[in-house]
Amino acid sequence: MTFSRVLVLGGARSGKSTFAEKLATEYGPPVLYLATATATDSEMSARIELHRQRRPAAWRTVESPLSLRVAIGDARTVLVEDLTLLLNNLMAGDPGTAEGRATAEVNALLGVTAHVIVVSNEVGMGIVPATALGREFRDALGRLNQHAAAQVNDVYFLVAGLPLRLK
Repeated sequence: MTFSRVLVLGGARSGKSTFAEKLATEYGPPVLYLATATATDSEMSARIELHRQRRPAAWRTVESPLSLRVAIGDARTVLVEDLTLLLNNLMAGDPGTAEGRATAEVNALLGVTAHVIVVSNEVGMGIVPATALGREFRDALGRLNQHAAAQVNDVYFLVAGLPLRLK
């Protein structure tokens, strides 16, 4: 069996998560939802809760903010939400090694025997960050997204809830 590899990109509230969840449902259970978010404040806690409520109860969730290398068990489909927060979390620890570590995590993930759907933000189309660290993050995420896009079969870009297939 050939397994799909998909990257879903978009801006904030573009519909990328909902689209990725729909794909995961279509690829079929069992689904492993690999969450990289951490509840650092009440607003982020609310965002995480919204995602939890939207997921089917049968999906298994693993919270892993610093790694995509988790035991997938019998999962037929793995949905990663998302590369943006993974890179953010790694940069909080060591900005100098974060991009390389995130790239290695993507490479390891794409080697699993399951359908893989990876969500990431497109942050290069907005304002230029005011700080050097912000620009470093934007650039590193852009390169990470390019790397992931080159490795997968399909790439979608979401705008206003509408998917545009890029690859």
